[in-house]
Amino acid sequence: MTTIRPDSIEALAAAVPAHARLRIRGSGTKPGLAHDTEGAVTMDLSALRGVTEYTPAECTFTALAGTPVADVIAALSSHGHALPFDPPLVAAGATLGGTVAAGVNGACRYRFGGIRDFVIGARIVDGCGRVLRGGGAVVKNAAGFLIHQALVGSCGRLGVLAELTFKVFPAPPAHVTMRAEVEDVGSALRMLAAVQAARVDAEALDVDQGRRVHVRIGGFPEALPARVDALRRVLGSSAELLDGAEEARAWSEAGEFTWAPADAALVRVPTSPSSVADLDTAVALAGHARRISVGGHLLWIACEASSLDGLDACLRDRGLVGQVLRGASGRPFLGAHVDSPVEARLKAVLDPDGRF
Repeated sequence: MTTIRPDSIEALAAAVPAHARLRIRGSGTKPGLAHDTEGAVTMDLSALRGVTEYTPAECTFTALAGTPVADVIAALSSHGHALPFDPPLVAAGATLGGTVAAGVNGACRYRFGGIRDFVIGARIVDGCGRVLRGGGAVVKNAAGFLIHQALVGSCGRLGVLAELTFKVFPAPPAHVTMRAEVEDVGSALRMLAAVQAARVDAEALDVDQGRRVHVRIGGFPEALPARVDALRRVLGSSAELLDGAEEARAWSEAGEFTWAPADAALVRVPTSPSSVADLDTAVALAGHARRISVGGHLLWIACEASSLDGLDACLRDRGLVGQVLRGASGRPFLGAHVDSPVEARLKAVLDPDGRF
């Protein structure tokens, strides 16, 4: 398969109309979202990298789409800033553009919101090779159609994200996590509800394999002990306290999906606290590994690729949609997915010749 690697937005814009079919690739951490169209040329964006503007006083930065998220985090941390949506697969090499195109967030989406809330501008190359600009480099610029936000989660089907501008938040000076064992997923979800009612301002609420509740809080070190005491009253005296490197490692492993077998398909299913228990139980009975995240609004599922048909039926029966990040390229969605009419209209305008 032919691969091209544009190293500038100008080269990218020139390359797009020169090829009838294109397959956009960042670092390849989410191969399930790729479109394996016959005869397609792979457009590798790894050479389109670098932070092009960072204004710490304004809490905004701009970077080229192929920039590794790890490089962005390193640049932000030198000024005490962080990416609030907590992007996953950082150590695996995820790029900024790939993360936005996939529309994936980490566990701290529970506290801070999703990636769409933090993309404030972008330069995009459409299927005709035109360079379009949406939004800008300041936070209060919400005028006109927010095309840069429309491409969040588009999986590269509408255009190529070339450059992105984000707003960022100050990073909490310290974190701790409380971890509690429970009998079953029902007990876990009741515990999550109790934590929410206790108003401890958690950053992340996850349940590992239906049996272990994880609650992360962040803030000034002197304020954390009182909040830990409040959490212990909810989680029970046997709850384990994680801090320092152990705490950071626990969430890094969650974001890198080390709980999932390396050769397993990885599926992301948006759901709700009222329906996640039923789905989690069905997935557990099928023998799949899973992790509830974002306070019960998301279920990650790891299964053998041969089990995707069964999982597709399971999701379809419940009216849910799964996004396949890895395990079966060319089949990015499972379950009750229907094409959006808005996206179809955008596709007709941005990619009339169907290059993507």
